[in-house]
Amino acid sequence: MFLQNAWYVAAWETEIGDGPFARTILNEPVVLYRTADGIVALEDRCCHRALPLSMGRVVDDRLQCGYHGLEFDDTGACVKVPGQSKIPPGAQVRSYPVIQRWGWVWIWPGDPAKADEALLPQWTWLDDPSWKTIPGRGGTPMPVEANYMLISDNLFDITHLTYVHASSIGNESIVDFPVKTEQLDRGVKMTRLVPDRPPAPFYKKAGGFDGNVDRWLITTSELPGYIVNDAGTVQIGAGITPGDVDEAVGVEMKVMNLPTPETETSTHYFYAHARHFKVDDPEWDEIYRTQFTAVFEEDQMILNAQQASMSRNPDAPEIDVNVDAPNIRIRRMLDDMIAAEQSELTGARRSA
Repeated sequence: MFLQNAWYVAAWETEIGDGPFARTILNEPVVLYRTADGIVALEDRCCHRALPLSMGRVVDDRLQCGYHGLEFDDTGACVKVPGQSKIPPGAQVRSYPVIQRWGWVWIWPGDPAKADEALLPQWTWLDDPSWKTIPGRGGTPMPVEANYMLISDNLFDITHLTYVHASSIGNESIVDFPVKTEQLDRGVKMTRLVPDRPPAPFYKKAGGFDGNVDRWLITTSELPGYIVNDAGTVQIGAGITPGDVDEAVGVEMKVMNLPTPETETSTHYFYAHARHFKVDDPEWDEIYRTQFTAVFEEDQMILNAQQASMSRNPDAPEIDVNVDAPNIRIRRMLDDMIAAEQSELTGARRSA
């Protein structure tokens, strides 16, 4: 079960071309298309004979069914039936609230009356020219054959960097340092400070460090799944200053992670990188496009295998260790939010 009253990324804006674009979101088939006023999201099913509307075409800002030519406007209302002037009662498909922000198309699967733009993440650095943002995978989501909360677990489990990403962004220096966990209004923040230790290979190259450094790894999650990894590496004694690192003493980067559930066991994993160093250097743009794709593919392999194992043995017991504390808290918060949402829906049905 998923939280419905929330924004999820449905696509990168660049994925939507001149024709209909199909994607399954929270088990629901959705079709997106462009109009003169922006991108529209509708239920991907014609109300006549159930053909996916994504098999049709866009005609004058309307979506035309590819079976019998019925046309639907941006509200989902049927506005044309070939061969007759009267529109049948109930000729309507569901429409979804949509917002375009930072190159992503956000969709609200729940009650449209509750769609609140203020519930989008407040990622102000994406509007700051002192940061350079590179879309992950060239502006396409990574398909992950795993439940989206396993991605959240992975992103908060900083220890795995040592073992899965040893050749790039991880090393053994971070394992023995404690993690501080804080609960936020709609999520969790985890901080790990790593003073006076060798830099990971990527950060050594980025900052040109010679010798030990001070590092931080801060992961923040807003439910249902807006997750930011903030990683900084600075000269010893320069100070831990997330969001405001002087390039003369260190480097900082953020990864914006937006896993959108496709089904219970598959996810559209949207992500992007923002860096606060060498923002005008095309070589570093290319490093992020290539080397970091490989890093995420390492996680993809782990997640796919993990879900396959869980699906084979759904009742097998699991243990928890100290590094799981943030994930346990996040899952409890999400379960509570879903339960409250379902309780409200049940109450509304009874009173109707």
